[in-house]
Amino acid sequence: MKPIYLILEAPESGISQCASRFWGNPDLPENTPYPMYIDDEGDEFPYWFICQINLEELASYDPDNLLPHKGLLSFFAKIDRYMDSFAATDCISGYVSGADAVRVLYFPALDNMREVVLVDDDDNPVTPSELSIRFSTNNVENGDEHELFAPPTHREWENWDSPFEDRIILLQIDSFSGEDFELNFMDCGVLDLLISREDLKKRDFSDVRGIVLST
Repeated sequence: MKPIYLILEAPESGISQCASRFWGNPDLPENTPYPMYIDDEGDEFPYWFICQINLEELASYDPDNLLPHKGLLSFFAKIDRYMDSFAATDCISGYVSGADAVRVLYFPALDNMREVVLVDDDDNPVTPSELSIRFSTNNVENGDEHELFAPPTHREWENWDSPFEDRIILLQIDSFSGEDFELNFMDCGVLDLLISREDLKKRDFSDVRGIVLST
């Protein structure tokens, strides 16, 4: 299992609907609401949209067919605090999270999709500007460690805690910054989203867990 690197760049023009993108706004089917959660104090918050992967764009970099080669895979997680937003009382930490900390949505068909934009009370977008994603099997020298199927190089112990020993890293996101954001996972660490091998074979993304590993 070889990692697939996500190379992020500011787009020269708008990113087309259902194309791979990081930040910005997700594309969701008409009948699918934006994913929300209830925090420890009973207040409702939106999950933070991380990225969406157009699986047809990814297909040539996935010769082992680890992921479907059609549709859209979208990643949401409780990472507000790492984006300097402290309204919600809970977030992913240095332990393998509960199942409600991460939402990974798989849409096999891309019919009737629409962009869902979250805004604040002044109608300003609440997420950073979108970045385009291109894929590579070779990392850019001194590049950020955004990877699908990343090796657990940031883990300082032999395996994940029980009962997650068989989990692999579906997606790893590195700390990084841009013109309108700074993402910092506990002193320049990484966020790893973990999936079981069996769930990956079944194309079941309902039980992805998160953990932050600090360097």
